[in-house]
Amino acid sequence: MADRDRACRDLRRLAAYHVTVELGERHGSRSREAPLERARIVLDEDFCREVAAYYQRAPRRRESPELLRSYEILKKNNLLLYRSVRAAGFAVEPWRGDGPPYRDSRDLRERVTATRRLRVLATAAAHGPPSDTGPHPLREPSGVRVRRYEFLHNDLFRAVHDLFGHVMAGYGFGPAGELAATRVQGRLYPAEAWPALFTEQIGQTCWFFYGPHRSVPAPRRPYPEQKVFAFPDSFLDAFAGLFRPEEDPG
Repeated sequence: MADRDRACRDLRRLAAYHVTVELGERHGSRSREAPLERARIVLDEDFCREVAAYYQRAPRRRESPELLRSYEILKKNNLLLYRSVRAAGFAVEPWRGDGPPYRDSRDLRERVTATRRLRVLATAAAHGPPSDTGPHPLREPSGVRVRRYEFLHNDLFRAVHDLFGHVMAGYGFGPAGELAATRVQGRLYPAEAWPALFTEQIGQTCWFFYGPHRSVPAPRRPYPEQKVFAFPDSFLDAFAGLFRPEEDPG
């Protein structure tokens, strides 16, 4: 139990360092151990259905210089966070077995905190097909190679999500947990990265749970096509409005 508590404390410390130093943010008198306060999500399924429908209608590729910069900032911070967790003694390894590497979010959290090792299911096996309109920014090689497998930027992005959103913050794999984990992940990036983050995490999560295949059992449900486009700012604002401080009874 002590080792597991220590692993979570180390992740909180790494997150705090990244936010206060790498992003240059200052939190006044707040402890540098916990700049990422937990929040309670009020899940709005109408919002989730709207996001899913917008993702479904969106073109495979509608890029702009601002959106491509958003992806570049996302990739840069994923690499910084990956290097920090490796320096702290965590391993991120490709998973080559049949099926997902963890039964559920509890299994993920218990195994990672006990072993300091995260298994990542390769993008080709765990995510939808890339667009055929050109290379996806996150489907490019990251330069990180483990056990003769070169992680894509998408693999590192999902590893950051799992380590900080699910292991550190303790959120589950359901729609509410995935959205809450993405809120935590988002606070590890500057605001310029949020449009790409929203498309990649909130857009795809809502499509998976509330999109055209929602009646299919989750184990057989397809993953969404990985598109390149930005949601209107109104969606990002609505997402921020789903969260309340944990002590807020409203």
